[in-house]
Amino acid sequence: MEPNSPDSADARPVIVTRRFRVSGIVQGVGFRPFVHRLARAVGARGWVLNDSRGVLLELQAGDEAIQAFLRALVESPPPLARITGVREEALAEPAPRYDDFQIRGSVDLRSTDTLIPPDSDVCAECLRELRDPSNRRHRYPFINCTHCGPRYSIICDMPYDRPQTTMKSFPMCPACAHEYEDIEDRRYHAQPNACPACGPRLTLTDRLGAPIEAEDAVRFAIERLREGALFAVKSLGGFHLVADARNEAAVRELRRRKRRDAKPFAIMVADAEAASRHVSLSDPERALLESRQRPIVLLRRRPGALSEAIAPRNPSFGVMLPSTPLHYLLLEDPALDVLVMTSGNLSGHPIAFDNDTALSQLRDIADYFVLHDRDIRTRVDDSVVRLTEAEGLDAPLVSFIRRSRGYAPYPIHLPQNVGAVVALGGELKTTVAVGKDNQVFISQHIGDLKNDATFGAHIDCSSHVQRLLSVQTDTVACDMHPAFRSTRAAKRQAGAEVATVQHHHAHMAACMAENGLNERVIGVIFDGSGYGLDDSIWGGEFLVGDYREFVRAGHLRPMYLLGGDKAVKEPIRVAISLLVETFGDELGGIRVPALMDVAEERRDVFVKMAQRRLNATATTSMGRLFDGVSSLLRICHEVEYEAQAAIEMEALLDRDFRTAPPLQYGIDERDGRLVVDYRPLVRDLLRALDEPDATPAHLSRRFHSTIVDVIAAVCLRLADTFDVRRVVMSGGVFMNEFVLINALRRLKSEGLTPYCHRLVPPNDGGISLGQILVAAARGPSARGERPTTTEHP
Repeated sequence: MEPNSPDSADARPVIVTRRFRVSGIVQGVGFRPFVHRLARAVGARGWVLNDSRGVLLELQAGDEAIQAFLRALVESPPPLARITGVREEALAEPAPRYDDFQIRGSVDLRSTDTLIPPDSDVCAECLRELRDPSNRRHRYPFINCTHCGPRYSIICDMPYDRPQTTMKSFPMCPACAHEYEDIEDRRYHAQPNACPACGPRLTLTDRLGAPIEAEDAVRFAIERLREGALFAVKSLGGFHLVADARNEAAVRELRRRKRRDAKPFAIMVADAEAASRHVSLSDPERALLESRQRPIVLLRRRPGALSEAIAPRNPSFGVMLPSTPLHYLLLEDPALDVLVMTSGNLSGHPIAFDNDTALSQLRDIADYFVLHDRDIRTRVDDSVVRLTEAEGLDAPLVSFIRRSRGYAPYPIHLPQNVGAVVALGGELKTTVAVGKDNQVFISQHIGDLKNDATFGAHIDCSSHVQRLLSVQTDTVACDMHPAFRSTRAAKRQAGAEVATVQHHHAHMAACMAENGLNERVIGVIFDGSGYGLDDSIWGGEFLVGDYREFVRAGHLRPMYLLGGDKAVKEPIRVAISLLVETFGDELGGIRVPALMDVAEERRDVFVKMAQRRLNATATTSMGRLFDGVSSLLRICHEVEYEAQAAIEMEALLDRDFRTAPPLQYGIDERDGRLVVDYRPLVRDLLRALDEPDATPAHLSRRFHSTIVDVIAAVCLRLADTFDVRRVVMSGGVFMNEFVLINALRRLKSEGLTPYCHRLVPPNDGGISLGQILVAAARGPSARGERPTTTEHP
């Protein structure tokens, strides 16, 4: 009797055979064992397998049983799974009668259409085993199961099976193999499954790489950390540099050795309760901190909590919870309850992720190394996020500062099809994006392409993600800047069509894309720099347009970078440029306290450079305006890390979003564009320095409030001129929480509809997404052309 026909012998349900394709993150997350158990629970027979397009399964059962199966499949998938689609496929031929339900071997279709699973933290079950002295994995630093552990960082190819990962070097022992094959076991078909008998192991060395014999490497590390030693520890996606956060001398020594005097360090604690002793923690922030992605979360520090050396001149700590079993073990001693945990890299280099590189690069920083022999295929740095709760917001706003471990390479889903395009991002905070149908897969944070090591990581990431996704394209999108390494790399790719995308257009398109916008918008794009259509440096831009084209409808009045890029490192140069632009030859008679901080000879050189515009680069950069004002307020004259002057000026606001009366400014119309004149602002700021309440904090609040006022004033005029009510805000300046939150509230109160980033960073970490959308909108016939733009409304 055919399995699809009624059984006439009794009244049993009609048995049918149906095939389903399940897409999403459904590999490496215990999905096939879940399907197996679910099929058994509803009495279905058949099979399930992984292939390059996701999960394929065939069910043989009554219709009610199959419907119950499908409901449970969608409503209660495994913790790490994300189902994006379940569709039925036609059977190519009549199915045989199945005797049971089986997990079949993976099939490689040579065309991947499944999602790559991100790395995940340690699940509760594995954590209990880790702490159980009677368990065979007690204190095993590589414990994992189908619900947790490494994924993206160890995957070499798809479909996701052990031979396609860096775990292929570790054959399972009989006990692990039994777990892997036992449907009742939590490690059923867990690809990274391992134990002390067969899996990866820790090794301990001194700074020169000489092995150290210790009965327990972790306990050795804890003892030395308590004594003030510095460690390099191999974690999930690369190395961390580790110190006892309560030992101020150790923290300062880490700063000295890493040559990082001011940039904040992140800290790691065992759980949210421990975090609450050092930072204020709302319920939404706690949920974000405890999420499976385990990001660094920026949280308001408690007064007197820990040393100022951890985050100098900053109201927040970057806090994260453990993301690996090894992290939990390092925090098992109550006397070592909070660790500085910062990226293990040299300044300007990518995070070290293999043992040899770490020993070579970090030996002058770390006293000891905790290594292991499980290779990392893809370096993945920690993600950094911030959650903002403020009156006037519909819900807490989560903003990415860095989107990486735990989130990458999960895609952004789009309402439109972008085809197959690869985007190489920009030069700073670079990410790679791969467009595939109606999804854009954005890589982990790679870094600044300032050296060969980071550039090599950038190129490797591009090819690796394309291979994992089976994307074949002859179109590469990149920034317009001719000197960017990513741009030069795109143009060297033989046979590829290159779509060059203006930097600020890419920012605007990225914010449009993640908010599902297809119509024309106003784009408020404020950042440090971007190559403009007129070959100058833009950065304080008001655009009007869509994915295909834009109008430069307004911008900041140009200022001059004295000495070019040197002005980025020395905001005092920007401050002097602003003063000369504002006062001209009258500057000598103006009292400017900030100028007293500069040696007279040096000051005079800068003034002459500004007056004569010698070795001075014009820019409309809003980021540089922040730098210049920070210097005028004597907050920061020289910077060690990107945006330090602006960050320290915002820090004075103490995450308090109350506005203050704005400073004066002008809006002129020139050549059909609105030009924001900062000269009245500079005059007003210097006048305000003599007022009784002229503290740097108060004047910082007035300046920030002025920028919000500028955004609203210009957008209202552009909304009337162009009949556009939607406003997107992007660019690194919108990392500024005060400006972002108040701009959202103000624009909404003025009857406009504002949008910001929630899925990718507003800084250059998000522009690869925008490059994909612009390249796709322009189409093959327009690729390689400069974007269409109009200089007049």
